Amino acid sequence: MSKYKAVIGLEMHCELKSNSKVFSPAKNGYSEIPNFNISEIDMAFPGILPSVNKESVRSAIMASLVLNCKVPEYMYFDRKNYYYPDLPKGYQITQMHDPVGTNGKILIDMDGYTKEVLIHDIHLEEDSASLDHYIDASLIDYNRAGVPLLELVTEPCFNNAEEAVAFLEYMRLVYKYLGISDADTKMGQIRCDVNVSIMDYDAKELGTKVEIKNVNSFQNVKDAINYEIKRQSELKDAGRYSEVEQETRRFDEETLTTVRMRSKVDAIDYKYFVEPNIPKYKITKEWIEEIKKSIPMLPRERKQKYINEYGLSEYDTNIIIKNKEYADYFEECLNLGMDAKTSANYLIVNIIAYLNKFNMELKDFFLKPKYLKEIIDELIKGNISSKQAKEIFNKALDENKEPKEFISKENSQISDVSELNNIIDTILNNNQSQIELYKNGRSNIFDYFVGQVMKETRGKANPTIVKEILNDKLK
Repeated sequence: MSKYKAVIGLEMHCELKSNSKVFSPAKNGYSEIPNFNISEIDMAFPGILPSVNKESVRSAIMASLVLNCKVPEYMYFDRKNYYYPDLPKGYQITQMHDPVGTNGKILIDMDGYTKEVLIHDIHLEEDSASLDHYIDASLIDYNRAGVPLLELVTEPCFNNAEEAVAFLEYMRLVYKYLGISDADTKMGQIRCDVNVSIMDYDAKELGTKVEIKNVNSFQNVKDAINYEIKRQSELKDAGRYSEVEQETRRFDEETLTTVRMRSKVDAIDYKYFVEPNIPKYKITKEWIEEIKKSIPMLPRERKQKYINEYGLSEYDTNIIIKNKEYADYFEECLNLGMDAKTSANYLIVNIIAYLNKFNMELKDFFLKPKYLKEIIDELIKGNISSKQAKEIFNKALDENKEPKEFISKENSQISDVSELNNIIDTILNNNQSQIELYKNGRSNIFDYFVGQVMKETRGKANPTIVKEILNDKLK
């Protein structure tokens, strides 16, 4: 445990899904061809006027509601004035004075406790262009300029890197469950600014805040926080805490350290004012209610449901909910009336293993829930054994055929008690010496009898029923 209390706040930026950009008709989509998805608005040509993408606003309101934020009566935007090469207008259209959500909170599950995360605000803005740096030049790619960007700003409410990363991972899941973003960190769709300070445990005031800018992976967030806590703690131990100044730093992935970039500017330096080219408009209660009704069950709620209602283990539940495709597949199984534990077991043990083996996504997986149901129904009825179920599962995938084509009377499991009684009686009559050994304490002979029945039926006998009959006959 550190001798100082760490105080951490996050600014999480997430690119939203939409057909066009937030203020222009240019396509919102990834392209490896530079300056391909652009319009005059993105390039800031003289005389251009922005227009708001309604779907982006809807996505922002949905995220705000999930975070239990206050949604304003009117929606309007502000100009954030600063010069940077990747900002073609010389200002960014964002929200400062009345963002789409304020004063929210959300719960996340940590190891052994629940953490309440306080949300300062969430706001909608445009992303900047991207820069490619070379030895003698820097090139600007405007494909990203104007992409709808949702910025979530927390209060300084985290006390360690683990809490901060758990929140980021959960919000990434939330965005994917809501369907408002692919939230792919590898594609640069999620970036994060981290604010870190330290203080004595009995102190009343926060320490000096240091911002680490544009951290592009959750592992880097964790490493950046831990390094910055260590750096500030060592300065404080040496009596040099005054050297910790309000500044912006970057994270160096090679050295796992933070490096000074510039002194941190305050909001007043951006000279915010209301964006004059976008009139404010009313967010109606009817629209908010419509958006509320479209919010699906989110990961934390699904987790509680799977554990409390269906009796799944926390371990299995965490595997299912951490991938929206897995959770949706499992939900479809439940909607078809399939047994929850059996479905979860097949998903985790068989399906996910198959996907990993062939580097495949679940959407491309042949055995949809309705086909898996064919196998599980026969398994639960006792018509096929677990071994046969696995064989049918593999055959169906190998040949891209429905499982029912491999389920027939000839290969089904023998569960008829009368038929099994006759088979077992014959085996026992031919093994009187083994029966005597069993009754004299050789309990392992029981497995011999089970094996003989399976041999006689070519593995088709229902092992559970076989054991019940043998137990009764060998008393």
